[in-house]
Amino acid sequence: MPVRNAANTLRETLGSIQSQTLTDFELIAVNDGSEDDTSNILHTYSINDKRIKVVDMVKGGIIKALNHGLALSQSNFIARMDADDLIHPKRLEMQLQHLQDNPGLSITSCLAQPFPHNSYNKGFHRYVDWLNSLTTSLEIARDIFVESPVPHPSVMLRKEELQSLGRYQDHGWAEDYDLWLRYFIAGKQIGKIPKVLLYWRDHPSRTSRTDSRYSVENFLKAKVYYLLRGPLLNRDTIIIWGAGQMGKRISKHLIRSEAPVNSFLDINPRKIGQTLRGRPIYSANHLPTLWQQSARPVVLVSVGSHSARSLIRNKMQNWGFNETEDYWCVA
Repeated sequence: MPVRNAANTLRETLGSIQSQTLTDFELIAVNDGSEDDTSNILHTYSINDKRIKVVDMVKGGIIKALNHGLALSQSNFIARMDADDLIHPKRLEMQLQHLQDNPGLSITSCLAQPFPHNSYNKGFHRYVDWLNSLTTSLEIARDIFVESPVPHPSVMLRKEELQSLGRYQDHGWAEDYDLWLRYFIAGKQIGKIPKVLLYWRDHPSRTSRTDSRYSVENFLKAKVYYLLRGPLLNRDTIIIWGAGQMGKRISKHLIRSEAPVNSFLDINPRKIGQTLRGRPIYSANHLPTLWQQSARPVVLVSVGSHSARSLIRNKMQNWGFNETEDYWCVA
């Protein structure tokens, strides 16, 4: 648990962890140069509960704090936690059992419930609803290039695998999303227990709102980086379904990386026949013809609307295209 200036929420979080039905654990709390009462709170709790190990370090950022805590951990299983969230009393017990019962599973997550309920941010609640709709490994892998498919403080994973994949890394974008994409590229499975085990606090100072690594632009860079090392590897033609804002953004990063973006598809008659980034925009119904003109084509469905993605998925399925083989949804 990396901690920075969390004095206002820390006691509640620590109480949540201490209430676990699985009692055989160590909590490695890495104090990342906090300037409030965080260090005193942590050390007070550690005196009364020897399972709580406190590490004070000069501020180095979340990636250094995470890797420092990982290096000190003694367990084969690592559960992530943030210092402002709460967890169900059976979270550790259920997630440990899930990994032990499924040796082919690399990461297990769970459903999340936002709080407080009067949170002003509707986008956060929509995101959590989407997260909770992904309950199987296949669904998580299918949508991994749409958005980060699991909350970081919801996961339990295997220490040796995390170390073998290079621990946490800094590429200029979100460290957790980067990790999920590296697991995916390595062929690892991410699962989920379909039960609310994480209570995810929403507040204006969340790192995802204050750190530029979590910007839309940097998420797109991450997606393109790993698309080129996975689904787009050895493809000779990339067709982007979506000539709107999302298609423009994703195509910019692909073309900068010299990816073979060939054309765009759209249903807007005002766009059909025009060009975007020097590539022609065709009617979506022209896709089967375009597909036959290439040896190793792939379609990226790049639309922001969840309902639009569902409609396109149905259309692609009716045409006989296979998702995660012939096409990927990217947002």
